[in-house]
Amino acid sequence: MSRGWQQPLPDMPSPPPQRAWRRIPPPEGYEPQWRRLVEAALELGLGPDDVAGSGLDPVAEARDWKPATVALYTKVARYGGLSLPTVPTPEPDPPALDLRPLTQVRSEDPEHVRTVAWCALALGWPATVGQFRSLRRDQVHPTGRRLLVRTDDGEWAVPGALLAWHAWESVRARFPALAGSPWVLPALRRGPGFDSAIGGRLSTQALQVTFAKHAGRTARYLRATAAPSHRSQAEELAAAYGHLSYDSFRRLALAGGAPPVAARGVVRAARAVTSAARLAG
Repeated sequence: MSRGWQQPLPDMPSPPPQRAWRRIPPPEGYEPQWRRLVEAALELGLGPDDVAGSGLDPVAEARDWKPATVALYTKVARYGGLSLPTVPTPEPDPPALDLRPLTQVRSEDPEHVRTVAWCALALGWPATVGQFRSLRRDQVHPTGRRLLVRTDDGEWAVPGALLAWHAWESVRARFPALAGSPWVLPALRRGPGFDSAIGGRLSTQALQVTFAKHAGRTARYLRATAAPSHRSQAEELAAAYGHLSYDSFRRLALAGGAPPVAARGVVRAARAVTSAARLAG
């Protein structure tokens, strides 16, 4: 745990928030999350003393963070040395969900097809966002019946993703910057960074936002196209998609029987399966 922050002495004024945050080194391995936490706190004029005193509730309310996000940033703040109470990460809710609509190609929009290919691949290869961010095209090999993913950690056969994969390959072939990109999920437009480029590697945050947008658009599509006899089921599924994150998608895929790719989330997925079986009697 970082020793860069200490509780101020009684009756001693705290330094300005920006200066106070600069005094704390980010916890190793959580530098991007720490940066976003600091940015969110500074938007409200809060320094580390304020966050330690009031908790993350003001920041979470301003940013509309979900419980899983609050749990993550509470952990990051604690790793940075702030004395916050532990917040348990919520279990997947619901424990099971039909994820297939997220893998269906509905248009030739590059962002849509790219995310559909991601979801289809993740149903059988439920890797973390970081692993997908670094996944290269030469690590994915289509065969006549399935995709083969080969990484330094092993080889996986992914059924059911060929249609989405070929659709994405067909779309990206129309754009030279995408056709020449080595990444499975390349950037479709330039970002704010100096080294950002079309076809470059996306950030973790950009991928999380991309997935959330896709889930929201799929929810609207389900509501708009549901037959009257299936409207209640579609509404229930759309409501779940409205707050679905990729981390939850991945845990649900693991709970549905997909083989583990990384250790993260496996234990919680197993708990979800056990809980669902117990509720079923």
